Amino acid sequence: MSDGPGQGLTDEELSFLQSMLDLARAGDPLLLEHVDAGLPVDLTNSSGDTLLLLAAYHVHVDLVAGLLERGADHSRVNDRGQTALGAAVFRRRADVVTRLLGAGADPTLGRQSGYAVAEVFELPEMTALLRGEGA
Repeated sequence: MSDGPGQGLTDEELSFLQSMLDLARAGDPLLLEHVDAGLPVDLTNSSGDTLLLLAAYHVHVDLVAGLLERGADHSRVNDRGQTALGAAVFRRRADVVTRLLGAGADPTLGRQSGYAVAEVFELPEMTALLRGEGA
């Protein structure tokens, strides 16, 4: 879905891929079964949102962990300069931030990086967590 509308896919295939993005938003563990069966772990929508970014933004800790375990790229930046880590900081979720940092996510990556989000929204507890100063 990242190379433009259609890509030669049928309406049924596009609908299926959209449903996978919806599973990420909903935090449905069925998504991990699809990834295990061959769905690209870094499936991306037309805005550059990955499954991981959607799961992080919608605060699905277990799904974030499962996607990371399956090799999801935490360094992907969407079309708005957002990352999964920035989304987790925005949502003020230390548990998701900690998972992403533990996987190696860079708090300086993207226009709306973890640090930038923490600064703009005045979240000192998130800044401290990004610096490794708290849990």
